Amino acid sequence: MPITSEAWKPYERGYHVMYREHEINHCPGCGRTHWIIGRMSAECAFCATALPLAEASMRSHNAPTIIQHKNSHARDWAA
Repeated sequence: MPITSEAWKPYERGYHVMYREHEINHCPGCGRTHWIIGRMSAECAFCATALPLAEASMRSHNAPTIIQHKNSHARDWAA
């Protein structure tokens, strides 16, 4: 179903700042790179500028959430 609304024009939205995981993110407020990461946003540790997480906006809310541990590929268990 195509979106026909006049409000949906991403090319007219302009520059959209987002926090992107696995990239160096400079704060648009102070230029530093130290962030406090939450579930939906990241906050600059120096000037408190908040940015939405790019991954949070791409998540499908219709599908169930699957939690995977970062070390799930490792088969070495402590004895």
